[in-house]
Amino acid sequence: MNKSNNENNAMPIAKPMIAFLIPVIFASVLQSLGQVFGIIIVGQTLGVNALAAISAFFPLLFFLISFAIGIGSGSSILVGQSYGGGNIPKTKEVVGVTLAFTMIASVVITIFGSIFTENILKWMGTPENILLESVNYARILFVTLPITFLYIAYTTFMRGVGDSKTPFYSLVISIMLNISLLPILMFGWLGLPKFGLNGAAYAAVLSNFITFVLLLAYLHKTNHVLKLDQTILKNFHLKGAILKSLLTLAIPTSISMVAIAMSEVAVITFVNDYGSNATAAYGIVNQLVSYIQIPAMSISIAISVFVAQAIGSGKTSTIQNITKLGIKLNYLLGGGLILVVYLFSDPILKVFLTNAETIEIAKSLIVISCWGYVLFGHMQSLSATMRATGTVLWPTLFTIASIWLIEVPTAYFLSHYTELGIKGIWCAYPVAFIVNLIAQSTYHHFIWKKKPLKTLLN
Repeated sequence: MNKSNNENNAMPIAKPMIAFLIPVIFASVLQSLGQVFGIIIVGQTLGVNALAAISAFFPLLFFLISFAIGIGSGSSILVGQSYGGGNIPKTKEVVGVTLAFTMIASVVITIFGSIFTENILKWMGTPENILLESVNYARILFVTLPITFLYIAYTTFMRGVGDSKTPFYSLVISIMLNISLLPILMFGWLGLPKFGLNGAAYAAVLSNFITFVLLLAYLHKTNHVLKLDQTILKNFHLKGAILKSLLTLAIPTSISMVAIAMSEVAVITFVNDYGSNATAAYGIVNQLVSYIQIPAMSISIAISVFVAQAIGSGKTSTIQNITKLGIKLNYLLGGGLILVVYLFSDPILKVFLTNAETIEIAKSLIVISCWGYVLFGHMQSLSATMRATGTVLWPTLFTIASIWLIEVPTAYFLSHYTELGIKGIWCAYPVAFIVNLIAQSTYHHFIWKKKPLKTLLN
């Protein structure tokens, strides 16, 4: 295909993709704002130890959510391909099987996590002065994990059919509920018991549960293609062919996410060696990074949906333009956001923190590592394209290798055997991003482009 044809094809893709992307970005921003609101309330009222207790559990929470994200990612590809091809019964079949598998997986994880919460947090090296708070907070989230998993799965289905607005409106409701419930449950307003830090966990769970119920009601009332109807319920079991395709996509993605989560567990054990101030700083910067990653993650979601639907509809010639557009948007949006964080890091950190030492540790992490996330976004665009076509193994292996063979050893070596100290941990992030981007780009250019593209389900 010549250059002029590529440019002509790119024009009709840009408008719907950006229209899809905007609600996804705003949803991510709102989600992070809700988390930030909770952190501000906890940090400013309950103190640095309570904040550190949440931060200590963050890698473990990410580890758990990784399973839901992996399952959702795999199902969204199957949903996108079947919906793009106009096969609505197959779309509903995928939804039913995915919901059944999600329920079983979440219940298993809930049982395991509830029993071994304290052991896991101790193994992570959680400081003794915050261990009890972390354990209590974590157990609440473990017990209610099925609600969180199912909610995540359903919003992923909707994005798979190209509906990014409904998940956005649902999130608005969830955030409003969370903001309303947080002080009530934390401080014992309206005659309720004072739950303290645990109130933050209860507020998050209740807001997700109420929103999920309202979401299902809305889908039924509007006769949405993904409403929970008889067809979906009839397929609420582990059906062989679909489950195999789902797991083929979901397991590598989940493993990749788990590898990332486990690396964060490893990294926080290095950070914990420097005390609770370092743990709190790490947790705050993780929240800022969740903002910085919003363009990259949102763009990768959009790429995955549009590529999957392109394959389902037989319009594979548009895939190259979808990827190129995603990469351009990553550098524009992600790069701009990173610049803002660099310019205003000091006032931003003072919103969350009052301890001078904690602020200085957090600033060093921002300065050293945050620029690398624009490379992370580039890598995510390439990976999302390949995953949406069913190529998941090699992108997963590259990600795992860059984390466990590059990031974690580099963080350990630089923090333990050089004068960099804790700053050595921060240096490991951009190093890993560079290696991963090189590997993904090489595979994408020399191998993936030569593969035939076809739908994963008949």
